Amino acid sequence: MNIHPPSLAIGAAIAAIAIIGVFYAMSGNVGTPFSTSDIKQAEPENTGPVLTENDTPKTISLSVLTENASPLLGDASAPITIVEFGDYQCFFCNKFFHDTEDSIVENYVKTGKAKMLFKDFTIIGQDSVVAAHAAHCAGEQGKFWEYHDTLYNHWTGENNGWASSDNQLKFANDLGLDVAKFTECNASEKYMKMIQTSANDAKTLGFTGTPGFIVIGANNKIVKIPGAQPYEVFAKVLDSKELQNN
Repeated sequence: MNIHPPSLAIGAAIAAIAIIGVFYAMSGNVGTPFSTSDIKQAEPENTGPVLTENDTPKTISLSVLTENASPLLGDASAPITIVEFGDYQCFFCNKFFHDTEDSIVENYVKTGKAKMLFKDFTIIGQDSVVAAHAAHCAGEQGKFWEYHDTLYNHWTGENNGWASSDNQLKFANDLGLDVAKFTECNASEKYMKMIQTSANDAKTLGFTGTPGFIVIGANNKIVKIPGAQPYEVFAKVLDSKELQNN
């Protein structure tokens, strides 16, 4: 099994880091600018993310969080939004999916406390782009998230062929998609610009590996969480007063 260095580097840090995060104040709708600063690291025993001053701000648009993304998973009116930047070939993205995502969905998404978006950060290889494009084509038939789950459930490594175009067709058939429409969509490459823009958004936010997460709170504050952190870390962030209070 091959593991791509960026995803390995993020995963290796998990044992030593309880939470890496920084909140940024922001308000308004998509397109409203907000500021970023260097990521600060919390001590392992910290009970939540570290609030920081924005000493060296970089102004960017809120659209880097919400545009060029998947359909929403969950209630659109949920007060918290979880945005994942991921690569379907990434070992630690797959680990997050199997170890943590189900608990987040059960305890926060299905209960109406949070909603989720997935954004592509295709850094491992061409099959990463192939898989990402196929997921968006499945989304045209209302099955983005089912296809997303299928991809992670069929993961067998990085750059070993499991995410090839031929297998994407098989996954689509297994999900009962209209294969002719799915094939036409993939041939059109209509989502290639969207996928590249999403990857650029991840870089703008300072992510250097996958997975990476942005959590937007009910009070219009953001926490940034790099890596496949355990469920307990996400729960602390999602339940934190900084995100819950208006």
